[in-house]
Amino acid sequence: MIKLRSRTAVFDIDGTLCFDGRTIDDRILAALGECERAGLHLVFASARPIRDLLPVLDGSFPAATLIGGNGSLTAVYGKVRARAAFDLATVGMLLDAVGRHAGTYLADGPWDYAYTGPDDHPIRNRVDQGNLARHVDIAELPEVVKFLVVGASDMMAMADAGRALGLTVNHHLDEGIIDYAPGTTTKWEALQALGISDYAAFGNDINDLDLLRNAEHSVRVGSHPGLDDAAQLTVPASPEDVAGAISSLAAAARG
Repeated sequence: MIKLRSRTAVFDIDGTLCFDGRTIDDRILAALGECERAGLHLVFASARPIRDLLPVLDGSFPAATLIGGNGSLTAVYGKVRARAAFDLATVGMLLDAVGRHAGTYLADGPWDYAYTGPDDHPIRNRVDQGNLARHVDIAELPEVVKFLVVGASDMMAMADAGRALGLTVNHHLDEGIIDYAPGTTTKWEALQALGISDYAAFGNDINDLDLLRNAEHSVRVGSHPGLDDAAQLTVPASPEDVAGAISSLAAAARG
């Protein structure tokens, strides 16, 4: 039986709650509802920008706090705020590296986005599913809060270029993408900035490392080896198993 002091539950989206890039299974939605009724405040923390979280949640849990862009964006009671952004010089150096290595990218502003990758890249299906934003040139974004390289002639060199600039770099080898966030921005750092220090967390990928490592109760979904020492519990990446683990959390919250 889980013993739980926290009154906040934090959930990654893709690969944790969402397995098709577009929807959350009804069993998981029902278990999340159990958590809310048990008095837990829900936080959804994703690499997606807030714009791309909304269609997946599809109006569910309007009282939830949203963290997007791996911590660079937050939404509390529907108000979206960019809390971290790349400075112009850094954007310029990232674009120089993209040019040297024949890279393509997705760059997110607080709401709109710039995309130069192929139309058939898997990430394209997860961008602006709700047709809520504009696809613009990167120069039209008021600020860049997230930068994702979706292809390059030398992906390792692209990752190293980001690290040399002092950025948070998540190289997702299985998906063939590199995710950059400004400075030390992470989901966990965004939680701290929101005043949340005690929480339970579910995650599946390396960008959830700090989130899981600092949680009172932590659940790894799937088997990412980078999370071996971060999670107290591992469950298979299936809606049934994830829903069961979330229901157990709700039961612990009810005491």
